[in-house]
Amino acid sequence: MSGKRVEWSRRRWLKSAAGLGALTLPALSNTVMAAPSTDTRTPVQLDQDWLAATKAYAPERRRLLDMTKQPSGPFRPDWQSLEAYKVPQWYADAKLGIFIHWGVFSVPAFGSEWYSRNMYVEGSPEFAHHVKTYGPQTRFGYKDFIPMFKAEHFAPDTWMDLFAAAGARYVVPVAEHHDGFSLYDSHLSDYTAVKMGPRRDLLGEIAKSARAKGLHFALSSHRAEHDWFFDEGRKFPSDVSDPKNAGLYGPAQSRLSGADDTDLFGDYTYVSQAWLDDWLARQVELVECYNPDLVYFDWWIGQPDFRNTLPSFLAWYYNRAAKTDGSAIVNYKLGEFAPGAGVLDIERGQAPGIRADVWQTCTSISDTSWGYIENDTYKSPEQLVHLLIDVVSKNGNLLLNIGPRADGHIPDAARDTFLRMGAWLKTNGEAIYGSRPWHVFGEGPTETANGTFAESRAKPYTAQDFRFTVNNGHLYALQMAWPDSGSATITSLGKDQPVKTMSLLGHEGLVAFHQDEKGLTFTPPPAAPRDLAYVYRIEI
Repeated sequence: MSGKRVEWSRRRWLKSAAGLGALTLPALSNTVMAAPSTDTRTPVQLDQDWLAATKAYAPERRRLLDMTKQPSGPFRPDWQSLEAYKVPQWYADAKLGIFIHWGVFSVPAFGSEWYSRNMYVEGSPEFAHHVKTYGPQTRFGYKDFIPMFKAEHFAPDTWMDLFAAAGARYVVPVAEHHDGFSLYDSHLSDYTAVKMGPRRDLLGEIAKSARAKGLHFALSSHRAEHDWFFDEGRKFPSDVSDPKNAGLYGPAQSRLSGADDTDLFGDYTYVSQAWLDDWLARQVELVECYNPDLVYFDWWIGQPDFRNTLPSFLAWYYNRAAKTDGSAIVNYKLGEFAPGAGVLDIERGQAPGIRADVWQTCTSISDTSWGYIENDTYKSPEQLVHLLIDVVSKNGNLLLNIGPRADGHIPDAARDTFLRMGAWLKTNGEAIYGSRPWHVFGEGPTETANGTFAESRAKPYTAQDFRFTVNNGHLYALQMAWPDSGSATITSLGKDQPVKTMSLLGHEGLVAFHQDEKGLTFTPPPAAPRDLAYVYRIEI
């Protein structure tokens, strides 16, 4: 292997997430050392450049930090106290949210939302595309996309109408991605959508519209990873090494992640106290200014240096909500929080069974990217409804992502999928919203793709695959496909659980059935229209 550092996916470490499989730590002999950089400054010197570029905001940063140092409420800034956290009921009832990845990375619309990093990774498709399309990174860096991000067709009410029609109950825009460009009116940075590019408070407009349309407003912060996100730009001549750009590119510390870039246990990337303080101040600013019902964090807050800073934010956020009887939810990935201190999110994967605590899976409507890219492909409405059903039957929520175009348009194919899902939920929502798991989540021959980043292994469901929920005294059996044989059997409903009546949602009349030692065998109404899935209300 050459001296160039290998770029790994964080999937390998997370695939066995949430007790879904054994974790195998990488062998020391597999560790790949970073190649020497053309930028020879020390980590401390890089931090100083970044601090100098943002020194005008030091007083505001200190004010925000001081807010977290006077805890008042039921929670202390320690993990033992935070394990007493309880999830608000609205979230347990909501079941479906919309994630939004939108920003400067939507302009090149190539590869993925990680274009901002990968355009500096020599040998990557993004690097080659960038040089061919825009020129070398000394002449056209990521910063030069900012004026091209105009959001000229962004209409937040149109977005929220679509999300509500899709059946969503909460919306989670990314306030700042790893690229360090804020979509909100930050008083800690020059690089914001208010001061550059669109010159609009995009996050604020989404928040106002979401609440007006009856949706819970939440937000996502991916700031932690910005500590190192542009480090590849220091390995060859580029604009990343110019100190005058440090306000956008940050310290761009060398990533020292061992053999796997998600091996948080062995991650020795330099993280200064100044960076941790700035991270904390930015989270406080987001909550103070936009009052989100939920905050989503990406994976790198699990890096060990964050472990003593996270409780300060959590205690402050939870105590703030407790004073007003408001909502405060924090999504985290495997291993980042002490159990119970927030809500677990399993990225692009499912749980193997019913979890006692409410949890969430997040995935993108796109097969390959979270942000908008040209010529993308999307999951089908059937795939997404089946995923929602499986997740809900296991006490979870689905956070479904969309990547709008840079101009603010939502792609037509994604819009059509949202509306198809919403039509299904309009008929069958009583089995989803406000429901809880039955004593078994389901039955059938098809194994789910359990674990983080496992969705690529998902297989189509059959008519023998059922999921179960309960709501308002009713049992719901959700059948994943139409039985071509004309009948189907629910083996979990034997004679020891006598059924009184059975009906198909969206169809008038009762469904004929009989029970024996094999279970409940029924005949679906032949005239029923074919749909994404079929929901039977059962009286026991």
